[in-house]
Amino acid sequence: MIDFNNLAKPKIVPNLDPQFTPAVLWNRAFAKAVANSGQATPFAVALERDGEQISVYETALFPAGVSAEWDEANYFYVERLVKCLLWAKGGWKITVGGNAAVGQALKKAYAPGGSREFDADFMGGVYEKDFTVEIVDYDEMPKAFETTEAVGGHLDGCRIGFDAGGSDRKVAAVKDGEVLFSDETVWHPKITEDPDYHFAGILDSIQRAAEHLPRVDAIGVSSAGIYINNRTAVASLFLKVPKDQFEAKVRDIYPRVAEELGNIPIKVVNDGDVTALAGASSLQDTKVLGIAMGTSEAVGYVNSEGHLTGWLNELAFMPVDYNLEAMVDEWSGDYGCGVKYFSQDGVIKLAPAAGIELEENLSPAEKLSVVQKLLEEGHKGAQEIFENIGVYLGYAIGHYSDFYDIKHLLILGRVTSGRGGVLILEKAREVLEAEFPELTHIELHLPGESDRRVGQAIAAAGLTEIK
Repeated sequence: MIDFNNLAKPKIVPNLDPQFTPAVLWNRAFAKAVANSGQATPFAVALERDGEQISVYETALFPAGVSAEWDEANYFYVERLVKCLLWAKGGWKITVGGNAAVGQALKKAYAPGGSREFDADFMGGVYEKDFTVEIVDYDEMPKAFETTEAVGGHLDGCRIGFDAGGSDRKVAAVKDGEVLFSDETVWHPKITEDPDYHFAGILDSIQRAAEHLPRVDAIGVSSAGIYINNRTAVASLFLKVPKDQFEAKVRDIYPRVAEELGNIPIKVVNDGDVTALAGASSLQDTKVLGIAMGTSEAVGYVNSEGHLTGWLNELAFMPVDYNLEAMVDEWSGDYGCGVKYFSQDGVIKLAPAAGIELEENLSPAEKLSVVQKLLEEGHKGAQEIFENIGVYLGYAIGHYSDFYDIKHLLILGRVTSGRGGVLILEKAREVLEAEFPELTHIELHLPGESDRRVGQAIAAAGLTEIK
């Protein structure tokens, strides 16, 4: 295959990860080579999700069958592209048009036993349909059809906002827009099999917040995972819960909590989307991409109308590094995905190269705390870790901009606490200026420290409309 890896060498190299191959640079090198060939052929990918909504992405490939080198490059590009689109927008059905050979290879990848079996099974579970790959002629591609939803921003009445993270749970009691109480509690949902533990923890936080209000009119929940009609579709928070227990006690865990408090109106939204809503509200603007760097990478997006798109925005599984030797995500089995770059896992991954030994018996959150403490003490390696994450972020912004129209980028979450968040943004800006001058209009934001910690719980309080 053409050595696109060499063509995709970054101008700013993360010194702790010198083999980093930014997805955006690889894709741009491929697109340039296709254009320079003089034989570019149109190609499109459509993804169908709930409500018969369809997203369509147009691009171009080398012509099929001319050379093995071109065919190999075409498939690598499309396989990574479809993976990116699938986790950004979601879908149970992929339709490709313009290159039947690539389509057949994709069918094999997403079939049982294929390299993308995890993705197919995951999406099939989310949308409760059999995952499908369909191949058509380019001129037979389906047309795009998408809707959006106005959510959040409600300040009236007595509200509770709850934010369920993988390492801690946060809650806020809000009355007519004023925060009367906020709290943060360490918990371990991802390693616990008993769903009663999760239910008790959620209920405990919400009940303690309720003690600070004269009544409870509404509950809003920001929670890692995918939720449809307030029901849990898939969430790493409940990773260890057996399937039968998941159906019995997790699928409707948040509605059950609302029922326990007296059938209080509730709205459950992915934590990444709440990040974006909080940013849009604070900035009084739109086109906001919010990234919460904590146990995982949670992402949300508010479009030009100030609405949620209904996309999955699960960028923890979107590849940002095309280095074939990049760290593999244990859950999805894929390499170079965002979770290993923009979460506590990203910090832990870089620690050995930074000369930091972390005790194996510590939890991931405790390991992150050790590195953050070293940073505050002036440890050079700890500083390099957060600077490297900033380099990752700069190139990821270039990559994400191929899928999102971004005016503001907001980062928060446990990884951004303290000086680390400042270092991350400084390096990200440096990358934008060096590699993507056309994107320097994107404003990068880091909320105040308390907002970074409990801001999502406060924003979640405004999710539910009181009728």
